[in-house]
This record gives sequence, C-alpha cells and structure tokens, in this order.
Amino acid sequence: MKKKNVLNLIRYHSEKNDLQFNNEAMEIARYFDRIGDYQLSEYIMALITNTNTFVPQNESFEGSFFKRVELNNNPLPLPKSIANDVLGIINAINHKVGVNKFLFQGAPGTGKTETVKHIARLLERQLYMIEFSALVDSKLGQTAKNMTSMFDEINKLPNPQNIVILFDELDAIAMDRININDLREMGRVTSTLLKELDKLNEDIVLIATTNLYDKFDKALIRRFDSVIDFNRYSREDLIEISESIFHSLVKKFKNVSRETRLLKKIINQMETIPYPGDLNNLIKTSLAFSDPNDEYDYLRRLIKNISPKSNELSPKNLSEKGFTVREIEILSGISKSKVARELKG
Repeated sequence: MKKKNVLNLIRYHSEKNDLQFNNEAMEIARYFDRIGDYQLSEYIMALITNTNTFVPQNESFEGSFFKRVELNNNPLPLPKSIANDVLGIINAINHKVGVNKFLFQGAPGTGKTETVKHIARLLERQLYMIEFSALVDSKLGQTAKNMTSMFDEINKLPNPQNIVILFDELDAIAMDRININDLREMGRVTSTLLKELDKLNEDIVLIATTNLYDKFDKALIRRFDSVIDFNRYSREDLIEISESIFHSLVKKFKNVSRETRLLKKIINQMETIPYPGDLNNLIKTSLAFSDPNDEYDYLRRLIKNISPKSNELSPKNLSEKGFTVREIEILSGISKSKVARELKG
C-alpha cells in the first residue's frame, strides 16, 4: 500500500465521491490480502459493504407514465474504465452546462441499471423509471401521442434539478426508423422521441439503457450527450468483482467460511466468466442452497453449478485443475492425508 492510496481515500471522502472511495478501499483490501493479512482485508471489505451513506429523500411525484425507483446501498463494483466514465457523468451534471442526456449500452447483466441508481444516489436526486406498458398503445398513432404527453409531464415536474429519469431498455420503443422489419407506427414513435429529447428541460438528467445499440437509429444516438459502453469487463475485472459480490452476500449467512481466495480460484476455472448480473446470481444461489451445518458447502455447490460433471470434486480432477491439497480437502471433504495418498497412488 502506498501513501497515494491514503491520500486518495481522504480526497474522495472530502469530495463525497462514494464510488471512487469504495474502489480505493477495495484496492487497499486487496493489498492486505496479497501480503497474507486476510483478517484485515475481510474487515475492510465488510466495512465497505456495510457503509450506509445515503441521501435525503425529497417529495415524491406521481405521473401517468413513470414510477419512482427506490435506491439502495448495494455495492457496485465496476472496472476502472467504466467507473471513470461514471465519475465524468457526475462531474458533467454538476457543471450545469446542459450535458444531461446519457445512453448506457451493453449486454444484459453488465450493471447498466444499477449504475443509474448509484448515479441518482450520488447526485442526491430521486430516480423515476418510465413505464413502457403505459406508454405503448395498440391504437394507431396513440403511442406517439403518449410520448408527447409523457415528456410534457417530465418537463413540468417541480424541482427538476432533483430528478433523474430512467428509460430502461429504450429499444422497447426506439428502433431504426428505416428498418424494413420495423412497424411504421414505431417509426413515428422514434421520430417523436427525437423531437422531445431536443426539448427536454436541461435541469433534468435522463439516462437510457439498451442491449441493442447496433439496431438504434443513428439520429437517436446523436441526441445523447454521451454513450457509455458497459461491455468493457476483462477477465481479471470479473474475478475481482466476484470477490466484492461474495463479501456483500456472505454477511447474510451464518457459519459460512469466508474462503475468498478459493472462491476466486473456482471462478477462474470458468472458460467464460459471466457478467456481474449472472455472476451475482451464481454466487447467491450457491450460498442460498448450501448446508448451514457445512461451512464449505457453498464452494462445492459453486463448482457443481459451474461444471456439473459427476467427478468434478474428485481429488485427481481437482489436482489437475491446480488446487492445493488443503483446497482439495475443503472441496472434496476428504482428509489431507487421504488426498495425498490418492494423488500418489
């Protein structure tokens, strides 16, 4: 650990930059893990995941086409490249120069929607999500009219400087206008959306997400001040994120051994490590289904969820995958002495 880490912690705390503060604290925790001080590392990680910093709540507003989203303090581990972009968005909004429309694109499970929640929390704003079920109408031309009415409601919200609007999975209503497979009606909706985005109150922050960026009308993309790519996770990023997810979940389970290094080693066995959304489900399921009387059962379940072969937990197979005798004892339930004999034999 360097002096720079401590100075960064103090600076991010004074700036109330929770995202960067947590990232720096995680770097420090990893340092202590690397030098063998696992207890201190886990203690730091527990402090991060238990931090309860949040935001005063403002008056709620009702709308025909949007609903308020409750915010939380769940950890949001992101690669540095994406975290820096998120910090840039917060800075841009705080500069108040009319940069207020952002598009998050990436595969499902990359953390787009959760990042929007954290941005709203860090900005101390309320988050409202558009209800597309209320917006889309089977009557010809009515959806475009609803779009106009929706933006009229948004632009008339009191205290717009306290609002973030989320268009989650914008592709539900906005596809390429010249796509021959697209309905003419939805082309009109996209055209209406373009006009309304141009008239959006600059005090209101609007963030849209999509899994189908390549299908988007280029004119629509140009309406956003910035497009953030959430597909930028390296294998190393995902392994480290699995550690953060584990620390946030394991505190809910009693009598579970916090074998962080072994968990990361198991995740690293995967040919393709899933994005954080699926990774979270994988670890959560392994913990939830584990035997409460067996502190290591979640690790065995994790391996079986990753590769359900019947011989996955055999000492020979585990040894071939690079696990130590001690790790094989934990995963197979066979004593170290017996494992050593089997491997020699």
